[in-house]
Amino acid sequence: MGPFGRVLVTLVALAAGSVPRVAAAAGEDNLASRLRTLPPATSQVIIVHAAAFGVADAVLETFQRSDNSWRATGGAIPAKLGVNGFRDRKVEGDGATPTGVYPIGGTMYGIAPDPGVRHRYHRLVEGDWWNENPASPGYNQFVHGPDPGGASEALWTISPQYTHFAVIDYNTPVTVADPPRGSGIFLHESVGRGTAGCVAVARGDLVRVLTWLDPAASPRIVMAPTSQLGRY
Repeated sequence: MGPFGRVLVTLVALAAGSVPRVAAAAGEDNLASRLRTLPPATSQVIIVHAAAFGVADAVLETFQRSDNSWRATGGAIPAKLGVNGFRDRKVEGDGATPTGVYPIGGTMYGIAPDPGVRHRYHRLVEGDWWNENPASPGYNQFVHGPDPGGASEALWTISPQYTHFAVIDYNTPVTVADPPRGSGIFLHESVGRGTAGCVAVARGDLVRVLTWLDPAASPRIVMAPTSQLGRY
């Protein structure tokens, strides 16, 4: 059985709650070693994958490159996607998580103090919004001030999801489209159900991942059904 097949078995077992979190052996063939479109400067990658399109249950795995070899930095982490699972052509408000390869934003955010991340960190205050109004200037950006309108999120009020979070740079810079391609895709804390399109994991796992990420490693996140990872 190849690595993609083994991961499909892992997904089923995770759903059943029966998989111990054991890191992959150093140097073994793994999902990261099979990716072909990462930038040459990237030496950290998060891979989020699910059994199929349209399902909200997924797995998050982290890998570090050293001496031209990708090694797992931890075990498989259960994750939640958008309520409508992965979608290749995401649009605003569809409840789906976009497939693809994306940078991690240069600033991390949170209602709580900095847990020790290596990125810039902004502790949220009243008036901090993520602009999710496609008709407004600054769509799909962090803004401070009055409500930008539409479905914009009052970040300082959304707890526990936004205790800490990283921005997934999807649709950044914004591509003008009709319908709009979507906004506000984050890696944040899970509350045990599907999201509006973000990737969510338990708080302890989230903090481990956020503090591991290093902007000097040009990190990327790859998101797709397991069978589609070969695209990337």
